[in-house]
Order: sequence, then structure tokens, then C-alpha cells
Amino acid sequence: MRNVRSRNFFARCFSCCFAGFALLVSAQSQAPGQNPDATAPVAIPPDAQVQSQPDVQPHPASESWSDYFRIQKVSPDDDWTRHFRIGAVVGLNISANFSMKGSFKIPGNNAAKGIYDDGYVRTDDTGNALDQTSYWGYNNQSQLVGSTLTMHSTASYSANSSSDESGVFPGFDMAYGGNLFYLGRARIGWDFGFGLMPINITDNHPMSATVNQAVYTFNTGIITVPVAPYHGPFGSAGNPTITNIPTSSASDIVGGTINGSHTLDVMLYTVRLGPSVYWDLNESFGLSASVGPAIGIVSGDYKYDEIVSASGVSARNHGQFGATDLVYGGYVNTTFMYHVPNEKADIYIGAQFMSLGNANFSGGGREASLKLGGQVYISAGINWPF
Repeated sequence: MRNVRSRNFFARCFSCCFAGFALLVSAQSQAPGQNPDATAPVAIPPDAQVQSQPDVQPHPASESWSDYFRIQKVSPDDDWTRHFRIGAVVGLNISANFSMKGSFKIPGNNAAKGIYDDGYVRTDDTGNALDQTSYWGYNNQSQLVGSTLTMHSTASYSANSSSDESGVFPGFDMAYGGNLFYLGRARIGWDFGFGLMPINITDNHPMSATVNQAVYTFNTGIITVPVAPYHGPFGSAGNPTITNIPTSSASDIVGGTINGSHTLDVMLYTVRLGPSVYWDLNESFGLSASVGPAIGIVSGDYKYDEIVSASGVSARNHGQFGATDLVYGGYVNTTFMYHVPNEKADIYIGAQFMSLGNANFSGGGREASLKLGGQVYISAGINWPF
């Protein structure tokens, strides 16, 4: 019974399909002038045109993105695809911190060899026969009281101080670059720059110090002591002599001051590289901008010339040490150009902000930190497009 019902069901389905197909064929209209007989074959004219579909806006293919954004690659045949500029630059917002911390010796003073802050008592040409020497001298009349001559020797001093100095520094700058693409009226390219700037910053601030000072006394005997300042010669003939052995000595810690100068004398070399964009504002003026990473090398010397004063006596301490430090960061640059008529050159002025790290110079308790965290450069010169 189930098989019979199944065959009847499929038979009805096939009958419906053939009936629907027949109705679909009979519904096709005849072309004008053709046989209206529904049972006749349908004639399709050989020149019949297929109805066009509505226009659909295509999406840009991957290879046409440059056209979509109006980007064109620079051709080797194009003019003015490279540039080179050179000019002077002025560096602003450059400062240095000078600091001293610790104990410092004065190598020039050597009481064991008879050299003092305010005089000397040394060995003469006789080898100090009978403990007498003509090779002596003193600076101030206050050192002599009766037949007693007093000498002072600053062996060392301690300080803990810090101060800042800044300045404006001229230098040299040049750049080379090229264009890679056109983006509308703008040119997209790259820019490579080099800068050279000598920096000399001096700190003259006085500082407080604690001075370790030794005091020595000598007996001048019965001679008539020459008025200060007096500097006796190495030769003993005809010159007054005093004993070369101190009659007393003592050491004391006293307050003092440090005057003089601390100088950072260095050369700053900078290299920068980054993408650039250029616009021709009109026939006479153009504007360019660039941004990217930068590296700096700072090389030079720290020099000091100190006058240590205590108890009315002064001692000099001077010297220097050198160092080289590497700093890095970034920059942003903008340049305004004037196209000189009938000349293949531009006159430009530019402004650049460069942020690098601090360059440190230190030795023996003295330190200078050159602050390059936000220097501003103003430049002017000549640009050659080619």
C-alpha cells in the first residue's frame, strides 16, 4: 500500500513540473509579424540585443589606489627632484649645569718642596749650607711680624655646589634630500641633515668651601727683610738668607671661598634623517617640513681655573679633562623658501626643534651636564634644487 501511494505522489509531482514548463513556454511573446500560434517554435531575431544592467560603481582595485589618492611616482625625467642647502644656524635654549662635590687637592702646592700659597723657601745654589737659603720669597707684608715670617699652604678643600649657565651659539647646517611621490600639489620625499656647532659655556659663580690649611713659620734672624713682595734668586751671592727649616707648623680647617671659572668647551655634531613634504605656495615661495630621528655626538673638554681663598691667602688650582658622549632623540623642521627669479637657487630661513639627551662630562668630583633636551635652531642660507 505504501509503495502504491509513493508512486502516485511522484507521478503527481512530475505532472505538475511538466505543466508549469508548458505554461512558461507558452507565455513567451512572439515578435511582431511572427506566427501567433502558441504551438509554433519561438523565433529569436538574430540581432536581438540583451538589455543592459544598471551601472554599478566598481571599487578601486589594489593597483589603482595611487590614482584614487592622486599619488604619482616621481619620474627620473622630472625636474627639481633633488635639493641641497647650506647655511648658518643659531642655537637657542642650550644650557649646562656645573657641579662640584667632594674633596679636592691642589697639586701645585708642595710644602715638602718649600712651595706655599704666599711664598717659597727652597734650596739655593749652596745646597742650603748651614741651613740657610737665599732662594726664598713672600707676597704680603702682613706675613712678617718682627723676625717671624709666616707661610700658608692649602693642602685640600671641600665643596658642594651647583649652578646653571646658558648661551646663544652660532654654527653650520646643511641638508640633502629628494622627492619620491607627488600627492596632489605636495611632494613627498626624504631629508638628510648635518649640523656642526661649537659650544663654550663658562660658569663664574663663587662657591663656599671648607679649606684644610697648614701654617709654617720661619726665623729671618738679624737680616733686614726686603719689603713685600720679594722673590729671592737661586744664586746666594750677595743676597739675604733665612733658615730653611720651619720653626713651627700647624694645620687648621677654616672656611673659604672658590672663585674663578669652570668652562665646558665642546663641539656638537648632529645627524638627522626623516620623511619630508614640500609645497609650492606660488611661483615665488615654497614651504617644506620634515620630522624624524636624530643623533648627536658631543666631544670636548671641561676646563677649570679655581682660586681658593682662606685666612686672607689664596691658592690657585687649574686643569682640564676631556670626554665624548653620544646623545639621541628626534627633530621637527620647517623651512620657508624664496625662489630667486631667473636663478636656479632659493634663499631660505628655517626653524628646527631638536630634543636630545644630556651629555655628561665628569672627573675627580667635578661634573658638567650639557642640556640638549629642547634646543631651538634658527637657520638661513641658500638652497639649490636640481
